[in-house]
Amino acid sequence: MKLNKSSIKTFPKKVNHSTAVGILLSIILFIFIIIFAANDPLSFLNLTGLVIVVGGTISAIFLSYPLRDIKHGFKSLKLIFFYENLDPQKEANEIVTVAQMWFNRDKLAIENIIDGINNPYLKTGFQLIVDNTPLEDILSLLKWRIARLRAKERAEANIFYTLAAYSPAFGMLGTLIAMINMLQIIELKDIAGISYNMGTALITTFYGLIMANLIFNPIAIKLERRTEQRIMIMSMIMEGITLIADRRSPSFIRETLKSFIKHYDDELKD
Repeated sequence: MKLNKSSIKTFPKKVNHSTAVGILLSIILFIFIIIFAANDPLSFLNLTGLVIVVGGTISAIFLSYPLRDIKHGFKSLKLIFFYENLDPQKEANEIVTVAQMWFNRDKLAIENIIDGINNPYLKTGFQLIVDNTPLEDILSLLKWRIARLRAKERAEANIFYTLAAYSPAFGMLGTLIAMINMLQIIELKDIAGISYNMGTALITTFYGLIMANLIFNPIAIKLERRTEQRIMIMSMIMEGITLIADRRSPSFIRETLKSFIKHYDDELKD
């Protein structure tokens, strides 16, 4: 019995529609603010305030994390625009197919299809079974792989949570700087200078809040969501590998994975 080659190909990345909708709504919000909430649209453009918030936030993140972690974090940005169409049913079908081979003690057939499996986690599990690795060792390795994935992707999300924490803080820093400047010239009754510094004081806080709540926090949440989905599928694979190693019947494995997929649909799918 052979696996359908088309079923083990990696699904192409698709546009993440929720991200596209979020960006569109953000643009509409800014247009609304500029047209209806501002006397002068240019009042929302303040180069000094923008440099303080953006420059300070970037400087702080480089002080907080190693360069390698920062690179990985920003590389993950593409994941909020495109995502792999995760399909647990595809993985379940492959597990059931291998379970039938293993139940019939057809080890050679399993060895022949292992190289054609693209999912490295699933491939590792099958290889360990073929090598007659003790079940405790299989579970130990598979759990370690899940823990490593969770730690790696949590670190990527944490970078954006940290950016979300820093940007309002530097917005407040810009506000304090502008207030100090304003106090120094208030005795001179320089209305233009007071107005400029008051504008900088307020707009830097605005920049910080917008960056935190419309950019960095949503990115971090999106990355965490993706991690949850991947770990859910990896947990299903680990359960399937365990049942195969225990030589449970293919029909029992199929029904177990079917229940797992139903739970996946209820908990994670939109």
